[in-house]
Amino acid sequence: MEVKPGYKQTEVGVIPEDWETPTVLSVLRQIIDYRGRTPRKLGMSWGGGDIPALSAGNVRMGFIDFSQECYLGSERLYSRWMTSGDVEKDDIVFTTEAPLGNVALIPDDRKYILSQRTVLLKINPRQAVSRYVFQLMLSEQFQKVLADNSSGSTAKGIQRKRFEQLKVVCPSLSEQSLIAAALSDVDALLGALQRLTAKKRNLKQATMQQLLTGQIRLPGFHGEWEETTLLKLAGGKKELFDDGDWIESEHITSQGVRLVQTGNIGIGRFLEKDDRKYIYEASFTSLRCKQLRAGDLLVCRLAEPAGRACVFPDIGEEKVVTSVDVTICRPPCEIVNRTYLANLFSTPEWLRKVSDRSGGTTHKRVSRGALGRIQFELPPLSEQTAIAAVLTDMDAELAALEQRLAKTRTLKQGMMQELLTGRTRLL
Repeated sequence: MEVKPGYKQTEVGVIPEDWETPTVLSVLRQIIDYRGRTPRKLGMSWGGGDIPALSAGNVRMGFIDFSQECYLGSERLYSRWMTSGDVEKDDIVFTTEAPLGNVALIPDDRKYILSQRTVLLKINPRQAVSRYVFQLMLSEQFQKVLADNSSGSTAKGIQRKRFEQLKVVCPSLSEQSLIAAALSDVDALLGALQRLTAKKRNLKQATMQQLLTGQIRLPGFHGEWEETTLLKLAGGKKELFDDGDWIESEHITSQGVRLVQTGNIGIGRFLEKDDRKYIYEASFTSLRCKQLRAGDLLVCRLAEPAGRACVFPDIGEEKVVTSVDVTICRPPCEIVNRTYLANLFSTPEWLRKVSDRSGGTTHKRVSRGALGRIQFELPPLSEQTAIAAVLTDMDAELAALEQRLAKTRTLKQGMMQELLTGRTRLL
């Protein structure tokens, strides 16, 4: 393949002529390997202090996850453990196995203890910019190289000597700084969107807890709520409360009648997926399958979690059926708002009730009869509709944020592809 002027072909791909491809080892000031290290090997134990000890479980792709449990170590343990040097801000933490390749920057100047399955990379500032190397290690290209050089059957890992000899793409220090700054700005936007999305999600959960239990009533609504069950709402009519069809593998094909599976039933929403399944038209006829209708309430009887539900939307298919572990509920619209029920069946209280009534060893599921007998309180239809409208508006806001977050992630990937290969230059 012809290389355009100003660029050169290297073992890591086409890059600008003035860029270099040193090894990981050559850009490091120090590498400290904490794999397999535990306090027990020092004759000590965790506890008795407030210095966070980060393991591989705290290292995510691009950030330290402090929401995951981490031990706290003492000053004495720190002084004996961190004998190879302090952990400093902008040092790179890297997981070498299970999972392989998660990478994060040390975010501040606090003391940290590093433990199992982590490696600390201290970058030589005369050779490379730490934040640039961090972004490079996050890239799809570098992650692929890691995977190609890994070994192991169950838990993939990379040997230290092999890791040290991997090639990295390095422009000048000034260009590295510009690239790192541009990508860090997008990271900051991603972080802000993630925090806002989490805040909105928590707000919706709190609103659901208040409105769906009657702790807070919307203006203009009063009176008692009625205790009921899905069986009672169906009035004993099987066509209003029935399971999907027993469809085995020989009936499944790539086109025909659309099959909605348990994986399409999310908590409060329908999950459309790329690997869509269908059944033969002949199977639809021979099995006497029940045809889904837009607006049906679908409740999954199979964990995890059992009892989750969604309102089935119009997905643009002529015929749709579902599997036996999905219960089709059609309570009369004159007394029930199905969107309200889908939200009610997304609460921890409901899912806990279903779990308590579930059985099975390998695959826990709840029977349709047990599901239908679970009691819950239902306000009048007008109040159900008002509550559903509030929660639907919050869902729309969340969906817009999640879409923006996904687009920003895609933008970041595109920028990394351009900037870390030199296709787009910032100098």
